[in-house]
Amino acid sequence: MDTSFFFYDLETTGLNPREARIMQFAGQRTDMNLELIGDPINILIKQSEDCLPDPGAILITGITPQKTLKDGITEDEFIKQFNTEIAIPGTIFIGYNSISFDDEFIRFLLYRNLYDAYEWQWKEGRSKWDLLDIIRITRALRPEGIKWPIDFEGKSNNQLEKLANENNILHTKAHDAMSDVEALIGLAKLIKTKQPKLFDFMLSIRDKKSVSQLVLTSKQFLYTSGSFSSDHEKTSIVSVVEGSQDSQGVLVYDLTLDPDNYKSLSVDDLVAMWQYNKDYIGPRLPIKKLQFNRCPSIAPLAVLRNEDAKRLKLDRKIIDTNYKKLLNSQELITNILKARKVIEINRENTNIKEFSSVESKLYDGFIGDEDKRNTVKVHSVNFDYEYPPDFNDKRLSQLYPLFVARNYPDQKTDEIDALWQKHKINSLLKGEDKSKMANYLKSIADIQLKPNLTSDQIYLMEELKLWAEAIMPVDF
Repeated sequence: MDTSFFFYDLETTGLNPREARIMQFAGQRTDMNLELIGDPINILIKQSEDCLPDPGAILITGITPQKTLKDGITEDEFIKQFNTEIAIPGTIFIGYNSISFDDEFIRFLLYRNLYDAYEWQWKEGRSKWDLLDIIRITRALRPEGIKWPIDFEGKSNNQLEKLANENNILHTKAHDAMSDVEALIGLAKLIKTKQPKLFDFMLSIRDKKSVSQLVLTSKQFLYTSGSFSSDHEKTSIVSVVEGSQDSQGVLVYDLTLDPDNYKSLSVDDLVAMWQYNKDYIGPRLPIKKLQFNRCPSIAPLAVLRNEDAKRLKLDRKIIDTNYKKLLNSQELITNILKARKVIEINRENTNIKEFSSVESKLYDGFIGDEDKRNTVKVHSVNFDYEYPPDFNDKRLSQLYPLFVARNYPDQKTDEIDALWQKHKINSLLKGEDKSKMANYLKSIADIQLKPNLTSDQIYLMEELKLWAEAIMPVDF
């Protein structure tokens, strides 16, 4: 089986994959030496009548729903092309913050359209990688040979556009998926050329087994993540929190911070410090969940050179002292584990409250084998959409009419059309003055009040208002 990279990027209607949609998909395959294979892929995906894009996102991308209808293909047409031409055996999917963002959108796209949401990244030798944390760990541990941009405050800036410009890498248009893919390949080549040992090591350790082996056999190790302080170039020395391992990963403690500062805190205090809350302005808890299957950028301590430790402000004496304190802080560890349970419950309750649509329920459980076989039938040639399979999973029964209405509107039965109209009313208008439609129109109005809008921006907002008129449910 030949192994290859597939670099890809998305432009979406918003930031939350549970409800936002992919508008543009772009990608390019390369061999393992990063030489191009075949032609680039650049696809617009048609937006359906239940989708209201974030007007702020449209200002950035310039892609309107009307443009996707004119030049795009349906979600199901895209997935069929994705499965046959893109997700071929041996593919390593790679993006820039793709594991936290783009990959999630692909999973929800597949689930929403009655496909397996996970096989594209593991079956038949396929896998994933993410260049963002590779950039970060390169900057932290092996920065030589690469120009590193900084922002106006003198802090590190790892934006794709800035890195490309600083290193004379072609990047003609930021926030255009195809242009971002070109820049991404250029950055990968730069790292592979300037720091080949690091590139190859990070590629070799991206799989779940290799990650867990390094993490679980190391008392301390290096970990690079966007959640760490920029004072240390997003890199720290961490240790596994005893008793925190589960099927997905472990909790790790940032050893740059003294455990004694947290020993007297209650579980509620720890929860407030740990989870994101816009009203909380205090220090954050030095705990992070490291998930084995998300290609974390980790490395053994042996790769940390003395000059790097000094530049990163990682004092090994302080680190070792804090490590010993953590080992002797059993009450703190117990409270951390209790706080994690509270946070997981809070997160689940939030998802239930905020995302009640069936299309947001991908993670409510795996699809059973019998239902998988039924979904295969749905996607077979000459399938009669008037007679849906008898799904065991009620999510699939609820998704089915929406799938037909979006992708095969001429195949809608009266029953499917009635369900589709009801879905649109609930999606767009539920909540009246707090509905998605109301918030959408308010966002457009707020943008239109801004001074110095360009003619293109004015045009985009007018197009979005026309979109709202065009998709208003017929019974409203």
